Amino acid sequence: MSAGHGASGADATSQPRVSTRLAARVRELEHLFRRIEATRMAGLGLTHPLLAVAAVGFAPEPVGGAAGVLVTPWFMNLVWLPDDEPCERMADEVPAAMPLATGASRSRRIGPETIEFLGAHEAGFGAFETCSLFSPMFEFTDQAAALATAEAVMQLLRPGPAQATGAPPAAAERFGQAIEKLRAAPFDPLGEPAPARRAFLLGRRAA
Repeated sequence: MSAGHGASGADATSQPRVSTRLAARVRELEHLFRRIEATRMAGLGLTHPLLAVAAVGFAPEPVGGAAGVLVTPWFMNLVWLPDDEPCERMADEVPAAMPLATGASRSRRIGPETIEFLGAHEAGFGAFETCSLFSPMFEFTDQAAALATAEAVMQLLRPGPAQATGAPPAAAERFGQAIEKLRAAPFDPLGEPAPARRAFLLGRRAA
């Protein structure tokens, strides 16, 4: 399922194909947030000492781009990465595949859910979009618990053969909690302290 960590126990033949380019892009995303952890987040007391940056479940989406979960010591976000080389033809045919401006919002269909994403941009990396699931991360006992929840999120957003293995009950419960938190929690695309930012909501489940 993933570039980075995938759903445990899943049959590899059932997983979306991840290109070498996407795998490299996901590694760049992990590197970006390790750098943010060591610089902007240093000394703020918001990072969980037992957690580490990890990308989970990144795979191509039908409209272009790719989606997955990013785990860090201070947040867990659903992330959408645009195609590396969007073109004018793509903008005309599949507008949702184009990068979103920083601070702008857009609804995206990820599996059975419609989810509100916020545009972000980092120098040296480029544009991406995020939707907050958990922040801060102190309710997770360790990295394994955080990764299990991230994998459960992607199993629920990409239902199929891999879901037959079932998500750990605690992870599935935390995903339900994440949906509730999205209805009220302050949101920042990098998970950094920003109390003045608006809350962005998880859209209604499609009928």
